[in-house]
Amino acid sequence: MSGVSFSIVRHAAWAPSLATPEAWLDWSRAPTFAGAEGEPGLKAMPPMLRRRAAQLGKMALEVAYECLGDAAGVPIVYCSRHGEVGRSIELLDAMARGEALSPTAFGMSVHNANPGLFTIARKEQANHIALAAGASSLEHAVIEACGLLADGAPQVLLVMADTPLPELYGQFEDCERQAFAFAWLLQAPGGAGNTLSLRWAPGAPAIPGSMPGALQVLRFFLAGEAQMVRMADQRQWQWQRHV
Repeated sequence: MSGVSFSIVRHAAWAPSLATPEAWLDWSRAPTFAGAEGEPGLKAMPPMLRRRAAQLGKMALEVAYECLGDAAGVPIVYCSRHGEVGRSIELLDAMARGEALSPTAFGMSVHNANPGLFTIARKEQANHIALAAGASSLEHAVIEACGLLADGAPQVLLVMADTPLPELYGQFEDCERQAFAFAWLLQAPGGAGNTLSLRWAPGAPAIPGSMPGALQVLRFFLAGEAQMVRMADQRQWQWQRHV
């Protein structure tokens, strides 16, 4: 079984009904539907840039600002299973009607637009990576982040964000899709912070659940559980906490 290990030295999360660490801790003990409507204020970002972000981007950027703080030069791994698919549908609808496309809407529809907006606002020159890997997007983002740590990065900011699919794609939902975002500031295992390991092996097909996979992992982390196993994308993903 292959695997990686890492420490989480800081973390932040936001969802429409869960905006404080205390609320998230309560949620981890008794998970409820977090909702799909609402967005954070994103006051840390200049207004001219903030107005470009939609709900997904504002959630992702809110937790990125909170988690990273004043640190600079930290590479970013951003992941989202579906990304800005709502914007893409709006653009396709406009094309079908023969209307001109908004350059801003087009630019913000690409998968790396939100971390790009973050680096522009903060004048960051560290690299950022954006990925989507189906139901196991978070796990692949962790593997990518650990690769950066292995290459010498002292810390890596991992940001996970998702929103429900638009109604047009509703038939493809495999869980009760919610709007949420969270960020982990990662470093090599050991020292201060929560040390986790992620291991994987071939597995059985996933069983549809009521909670997105990334939220399952976040609940495991916040609840302080020793381990969890989940199936996604024909793999068994085994998360473990090290004391």
